[in-house]
Amino acid sequence: MSMFKFVLLSILTMSLSVSSSIAQNQATITPPKTPAANSAAKGQAKQTTQAAKKSEASKNTKVKAPQEAPLPADQLSIAEKVHVGHLPCELGASVRMTADERSPGYFNLQGKGYKYRMRPVTTSTGAIRLEDEKAGAVWLQLANKSMLMDQKKGRRLADECVHPDQVAIANDMKINPPPALIDVSNANTPNQR
Repeated sequence: MSMFKFVLLSILTMSLSVSSSIAQNQATITPPKTPAANSAAKGQAKQTTQAAKKSEASKNTKVKAPQEAPLPADQLSIAEKVHVGHLPCELGASVRMTADERSPGYFNLQGKGYKYRMRPVTTSTGAIRLEDEKAGAVWLQLANKSMLMDQKKGRRLADECVHPDQVAIANDMKINPPPALIDVSNANTPNQR
């Protein structure tokens, strides 16, 4: 029983010392207000809020979007071919591709749950390829469809995205299919048996 009293007394002593130190801190932080002190404090507070508003306004006017490096001519020519606007995709998904007026050749791509800053990349296949290197996103635009891929996760985020121009080409490809890559129907190969 004496151990219990000792622990209880220790806790009570510590709580009293903590509460007295809190009371002392509050007394030094908030001195009693006099009418002269009130008007001086109000004047200081008004000056502080005015200064804060001025600095906030100057920050808002001085803040500029980060400028990307200008793109070379070959990438700008790719950018001219990118389809912009609202593009419906398969399974009810859609993306919005918008050209950045401040940075020629750069695009903003938005969809459900993602937003990417894309720039053109030269390819050997002739496909239009846009990349957001930081996020690992790749936009591929073919003649008849476009798709968005996440290279970091190794999956497609949007597929069968089509601009009206691509719809026309896709319909034409259904009527007049392009030749197969390995077309052997017209091959003149001798029979070597």
